[in-house]
Amino acid sequence: MSDAQSARPAMPPLADRVRDAHHTALRRLSARCQEIGGVNLSQGVCDLPAPDALKDAATAAIADNRAMYTHVAGIHDLRDAIARKMQAFNGVTCDPASEVAVTVGSAGAFASIAMSVLNPGDEVVTFSPYYTYYTGALKLLDVRVRYVNTHAPDWRYDSKELAAAFSPRTRMVLINTPANPTGKVFSQDELREIAGLAAAHNAWIVTDEIYEYITYDVPHVSMASLPEAAGRTITMSGPSKTYAVTGWRVGYAVGPAEVIEKITVVSDLLFICAPAPLQHGVLAGLHLPDAYYAQMRADYRAKRDLLADTLRAIGFEPFLPQGAFYMMADFGAGCYADALTAADTILEEVGVATVPGSPFFAEPAEGATQLRFCFAKSMADLEDACRRLKRLTR
Repeated sequence: MSDAQSARPAMPPLADRVRDAHHTALRRLSARCQEIGGVNLSQGVCDLPAPDALKDAATAAIADNRAMYTHVAGIHDLRDAIARKMQAFNGVTCDPASEVAVTVGSAGAFASIAMSVLNPGDEVVTFSPYYTYYTGALKLLDVRVRYVNTHAPDWRYDSKELAAAFSPRTRMVLINTPANPTGKVFSQDELREIAGLAAAHNAWIVTDEIYEYITYDVPHVSMASLPEAAGRTITMSGPSKTYAVTGWRVGYAVGPAEVIEKITVVSDLLFICAPAPLQHGVLAGLHLPDAYYAQMRADYRAKRDLLADTLRAIGFEPFLPQGAFYMMADFGAGCYADALTAADTILEEVGVATVPGSPFFAEPAEGATQLRFCFAKSMADLEDACRRLKRLTR
């Protein structure tokens, strides 16, 4: 140790809330994949080109010096377009002036929602496997998460287990549909069952519908379109996955005016506003024709099926997703010591990055023989990944 190091005073303590907070294995695996020039099927980054309409509108907004803060709830035209889209696609009527908030990504929406409706010690019911960002944020807020297990291959849950997860402290039910990492699309019957329990416990329902346009043979149903759920539901979504602009960090929340007003206050305190020129780019995206979405779904279906066929060919059991662009797959007991070992081995052996399944499960042992694959890639890159996977020695 140098004299300068020994003379340095002790670092002040960190907050208790971050004592056990760490980056996931996904970050390490993605970085290693880049180092070795592999194909990254781990992170849902949508490395496809964004539609020209979005890029042109954002570029024009920059050239037009639209660089100032926007209204805390987002530019008027964007909120108006979101309201029209919610009516036409989601079956949800909302007032763009008071029931729509543009946020810094859907993650920013969730942070603002959670801080607006939850207190330390409250409980949130959600489904496992789950999206780890949201559960991590809830832990930072000292909120207890109660999990309802869903099970492969079709990721159904047990109604009795769902009912048992609710308690007098339940303040929110959190749903991701279509879901990351499983691709589960909640049916209308399931949503009605959840809505009934939320009403019985006077709990908010928060739905993450970021993958709403990416479904296969099943309809996307928005919880807020159900009359029994509308007054207590906050819907989150955004352009990140639909238009391949994950780094633009624009999302939105739609819900009752009273809670949206508080969400915009919190969002203002944390982030001020979403990036101004990119809001104009997203606005252009909301005017794309139906043909764009039909082609996107067809492209993802072809990629899903190619990946599933490849995984079957190498002895994996893929669980075909109903929506989104992730696929969970079981590599079988005895092939690798655990999911993290499997991910590391596959990356080093053939240069394909995946994500261990265990961290997505409330009971990690249930994912000990599963990996998550992301197929939001160009077809050329996905075909490369599939050729590499077929070289695996098992």
